[in-house]
Parts: sequence; structure tokens; C-alpha cells
Amino acid sequence: MYSILLQASSGFQVQQLIPIAGIILVFYFFMIRPQQKKAKDGKKFIDELKKGDYVVTIGGAHGYIAEMEGDTFILEVEKGGRIRFNKTAISMEATKAANTKK
Repeated sequence: MYSILLQASSGFQVQQLIPIAGIILVFYFFMIRPQQKKAKDGKKFIDELKKGDYVVTIGGAHGYIAEMEGDTFILEVEKGGRIRFNKTAISMEATKAANTKK
């Protein structure tokens, strides 16, 4: 009799864990995994930039990369103006959108 109660109570606990495991899987596949993929794509995009590429910064500055030094670059804007930015200031989405319009 005691073994039957033990089996029933352990089965009940496993049944309670199944929905929790399902929620964790949903969070992973719909929230965590896409965010990791987006971060990986953004890093690849920044690593592939080179001198002369047209970029748009997060703040909305448009221009061409004049120089690259380590984790910074110099953006050449209209009339020869030059501004130094970190590479992380480049907006991948805005840059791709601006380059498709050209």
C-alpha cells in the first residue's frame, strides 16, 4: 500500500514539472535564441565593415568610413567633416535600409 502511494505522489510531481519545462522551452525558442542570433549577426556585420562603406549610426549620422582604428572609426560626413565613433554606434538595420535605397 505504501509503495502505491509513493508511486502516485512521484508521478504527480513529474506531471507538475512538464508544463514548467514547456514554458522554459517556449522562452528559449521565442525569446533567447532569436536575440542571440541577432547579436551574432550584428557582430559579424560590424567586423566586416571596411574603409569607404556607407553607414548610419544609432544617433542618425550618415557618412562614409574614412579610417578604422581598433574599436573606433572616423565617419566622414558632408563637406569633409569628420567625427570619431565607436564601432558599436553603427546601426545595422538603418545602414542596410539606407544602402538598399541607393
